[in-house]
Amino acid sequence: MEMPSHTNPSLLNEVEDLEVCCREGRPARCVRRYRIRIDRQQHVVNVTCMNGRQLLEIAGKCDVTKWKIFQKLCGQMQEIGLDEDVCFTTPGVEKFKTMPLDQTEGQ
Repeated sequence: MEMPSHTNPSLLNEVEDLEVCCREGRPARCVRRYRIRIDRQQHVVNVTCMNGRQLLEIAGKCDVTKWKIFQKLCGQMQEIGLDEDVCFTTPGVEKFKTMPLDQTEGQ
């Protein structure tokens, strides 16, 4: 994925931590790498946006049809669809949580 044209060249080697941005009440800067938390595990990713399927995969949930993922956005949990994109520069994106689907869901 290419970096947006408005990226500040001096920020290319920075890692932006989404939880820190949320705690400081500011949007994430447009940088090359982002530190995100999925469940209790931190991951550094080299893209600005990912979809729900990709987030589940880096969280180690190999069979994505058995899991759902939520984002904490401005203090509220919102479900992310498997093919729904999440951009880390969206103000208020804090962290992600996975949950197994119930036996009756996803069948």
